[in-house]
Amino acid sequence: MDTGRPANVSFFDFVGGVQLLRGDDTRAALPVVLIGICVSGAVGNLLVLLIFIRDFRGARGSEVKALLASLASADLAILLLCAPVRAVTYYARTWTLGSFACSTADWFQHSCVVARTLILAVTTRAKHTAGPGCSGAAAEGPLYSPTWIHGALAFIWIGAMIFSIPQMLFASVQTRGRDTVCVSEVPACASDFMALFYKVYPAAAFAAPVVFTLAYYTKTLHAAVNRAPSPRHQSKVTLVLLCLSGELGLLLLPEWGTFTWIRLGYDRPPVGLVVCAQVLVYACSALSPVILMTMYDDVRRGLVAMWLVATCRRSRNAPGVRAPTTTEGNGAEAGADAAGEKDKVFPPDVEHFWTGRRNTRVEEEQDPVPWEREEKML
Repeated sequence: MDTGRPANVSFFDFVGGVQLLRGDDTRAALPVVLIGICVSGAVGNLLVLLIFIRDFRGARGSEVKALLASLASADLAILLLCAPVRAVTYYARTWTLGSFACSTADWFQHSCVVARTLILAVTTRAKHTAGPGCSGAAAEGPLYSPTWIHGALAFIWIGAMIFSIPQMLFASVQTRGRDTVCVSEVPACASDFMALFYKVYPAAAFAAPVVFTLAYYTKTLHAAVNRAPSPRHQSKVTLVLLCLSGELGLLLLPEWGTFTWIRLGYDRPPVGLVVCAQVLVYACSALSPVILMTMYDDVRRGLVAMWLVATCRRSRNAPGVRAPTTTEGNGAEAGADAAGEKDKVFPPDVEHFWTGRRNTRVEEEQDPVPWEREEKML
């Protein structure tokens, strides 16, 4: 991999994935790994979103569920819009997606990653219990205060997009020999400001929110059992959020570490570490729904309910043996008797007697038993 940096720039880095890689192993393995992570993670996050939508429609929502639904949406955007860009780049080894994608690839991914971190930090101020519609009383709505949730999410996403703007200011498509690459080069005149920015940016967008969230949920978990209004439910939700925060901090640490390492002007980290860090970003988005489905009771129950509904609907629509239709009245009985009589087999002597008696009609005026009438007259 050629990473030669021009003399008039403060740092040089590839945008949209490491390019100019050598070796057929990386070209075949990395796209396959990314596609597998993308498909499995997208399915999991989509199921989580459907479960939360079902809960809100059934007045079983909460503030935490609203924030976790936004977290799943951010993971879905990362897996469907950012991971395929890396897969194409690793396969082609050069940039083939044009200048617009070059300028926005890292900016959009950083916006989603920063939004995920801030959303988990905001869950510390959200109520963990369901809305009043779950208690059977007169429901006022699925959330206690949906206004501040909407405002917080809007502020998070707008702030994350603005905070990540420097990621697309210096991105451009360049030609290196016969290859086209997408790189980010900060000119020497902006090196002092960007050096300060790249010290503040990782600390404010990753380190501070993750440390605060982990510390808050670790402290809250100890007190949840004795002080919470519903101790068992409260402690379970707190444990789920603590695991999500720990997973995010652990899997995103290599990406933020290599990001800061490169932009502070130190020696470039190993290429394998950079590639592994980028893969872990998508693994983080794919692992979050697994944690929710296995540890969060409401999500697990919703998944079971959706599975039962889908199974019953499939069995109802499956072709099977239809039961014979029966109609009320003598016509159905006569038809059944006629079919039964056709199946009966009589001996020859009895058949002659039965045939004669079967079609015999008794007139209303004719008395079939005249001697009984005579006895009555006496």
